[in-house]
Amino acid sequence: GKEMRQKRLKMLCLALLISLMSVSAFAITLNEAAKRAARQYDAKVLSARTVQQGNNRVHEIKLLTKKGVVKTVRIPENSR
Repeated sequence: GKEMRQKRLKMLCLALLISLMSVSAFAITLNEAAKRAARQYDAKVLSARTVQQGNNRVHEIKLLTKKGVVKTVRIPENSR
């Protein structure tokens, strides 16, 4: 009946939540990658994009260092 359906729906939502959490635990967002690169090199983010390299997606972050040097940092999406 109705109770069974609600129970099944709750289980489905829980399963979905767990699968989303495990995916995000491995993948780093473009935003996170940009912030991390900027912090690591004490630089300003000029641009950030995600590119496909074979089977992997890589975040390419262009930074401007304090010395005025433009540096490109590549961070694999699945590096946490």
